[in-house]
Amino acid sequence: MRDAISNMQLIRGAVQTLSGTTANNSALLDRRGFDSVSIFAETGTVTDAGTAAGFTMKLQHSDTTAAADFTDVDSADLIPNSTGATTVTVTADSDDDILANGVGYVGIKRYVRAVFTGTTGTNAEVQILAVLSNSHRAPTTTIGSTTAAT
Repeated sequence: MRDAISNMQLIRGAVQTLSGTTANNSALLDRRGFDSVSIFAETGTVTDAGTAAGFTMKLQHSDTTAAADFTDVDSADLIPNSTGATTVTVTADSDDDILANGVGYVGIKRYVRAVFTGTTGTNAEVQILAVLSNSHRAPTTTIGSTTAAT
């Protein structure tokens, strides 16, 4: 099938509340049946951002669902976003309810997750929107779900 919707799957992650420097991991994205994934950060309410605060999203990957097996994705396996970055950073209190930006993943690991890390002043709600694409078989199920880490 040559159309886009038959060859991709959309997954929206659960809303996560970020507070301070504690890292928050998204649920896992299972890439089985897809060659690539793009992960976007969607914000809810963002307070206490600014240059001394805010948060950053990076990607990790693994061949298993074991949380301890996840490692940071090498830059060679990432497609930079429109700013040329391989991470997404939010530093403005006015960045409420937006699609902040995203990062593409072209690595070979089966599972991918986003990791959100703030600074001491971080207070924000965030979730991921993932687009799995380049499916091995079409048509796909358009709306997918995340996988829990073990």
